[in-house]
Amino acid sequence: MHRLVIIGGGFGGLYAAQSMKNLPVQITLIDRRNFHLFQPLLYQVATGWLSPANIASTLRAVLRHQKNAQVLLAEVTDIDAERRKVIFAGGELGYDTLIVATGSSHHYFGHHDWEKFAPGLKTIEDATEMRRRIFSAFESAERETDPTKIRAWLTFIIVGGGPTGVELAGALADIANKTLTYDFRSIDPADAQILLLEASDRILSTYPEDLSSKAQSFLNNLGISVQTRSAVTELRAGEVAVKRDETYETIPCQTVLWAAGVRASHLGAALARCGVATLDRGGKVIVQNDFSIANHPEIFVIGDLASYTPRGGKPLPGIAPVAQQAGRYVAKVVGARLTGKTLPRFTYRDRGSMAIVGRATAIADLGGFHLAGFTAWLAWLFVHLMQLVEFENRVLVLVQWGWFYFRRSRAARLITGDRFES
Repeated sequence: MHRLVIIGGGFGGLYAAQSMKNLPVQITLIDRRNFHLFQPLLYQVATGWLSPANIASTLRAVLRHQKNAQVLLAEVTDIDAERRKVIFAGGELGYDTLIVATGSSHHYFGHHDWEKFAPGLKTIEDATEMRRRIFSAFESAERETDPTKIRAWLTFIIVGGGPTGVELAGALADIANKTLTYDFRSIDPADAQILLLEASDRILSTYPEDLSSKAQSFLNNLGISVQTRSAVTELRAGEVAVKRDETYETIPCQTVLWAAGVRASHLGAALARCGVATLDRGGKVIVQNDFSIANHPEIFVIGDLASYTPRGGKPLPGIAPVAQQAGRYVAKVVGARLTGKTLPRFTYRDRGSMAIVGRATAIADLGGFHLAGFTAWLAWLFVHLMQLVEFENRVLVLVQWGWFYFRRSRAARLITGDRFES
């Protein structure tokens, strides 16, 4: 039996595995977590809208009826391409075909020490840490008597004006202006100051300019201060240093959320060290037109770790639809090879991009057709609901969204963890 190993149970790896259910291969899906995470909704966990279980599905449950697939809980530390083995703590596993789909993590552009001051948003732990910091800030402000310290606790800075930053900002504004309205006695949560910092000329730079402009207008209407051409130069406990053009400012702030960049998985560097792969400037593995590595056709790289450039185009973005389509495509390539056939090069079908901007408001670029406002929000709800892996999760999330929409209540406002800010 042909041995096929998939590293990573994200969108690319899971879709590849599911797409090969009828192939004569023995699939082993390896992941260091036992669940598939729907990352586009992580910000809703971070802001208390959803619970972690609403956006996660255990890999064994998802693949339980797929007889040619098994799940191995382990963290792959290296790949031996010459011996065709993946290495993990306590063992190794051989393969005939390997698919690497290990994704990315947040990136601080060389300032690794900033992570303790500004958590990113890539894992459930990141989301619950953000949630802890957000709701702890209001609790700490309630206990304070010094107006200056209260102001610092009620100042929230989001670094990065991409979709994650915009969605976080909108959700935070709703928490401050609506959700917590009657919860406190000494402070008014609506006094919170939310700053969205973006180093480039506009937020949502990958979207058309008219949608970017509308998104900024929506955010401004929510009371969010959108500051473009504003780069963070230093993060310290209790303050953020910002450069705007040629001016500098230090902002007292106790809660900073990071949404400014990502870096490729360490397995890309592992492939490069052994001379198997070539990396681009961002650390992604440069792949051929079928997602395989030059001189190693048995190794495929998909998802955020892959640098794939269509003919005459730009590298594909690291987003869920790209990973999903790549996973399905590579499954077809594997099937074709088993029968001695070949497939045309991969063609990405761009069905559009969406970003939610607060309650009942979103923007959508649907193949050149632009939507903004409530209609775009409905489209966003439908698309994201249908992409959740398990039917049970779809029902739970739909109920949560409906309850939140009509009651403006966030049921998952738990402050968890060992630390409480004061």
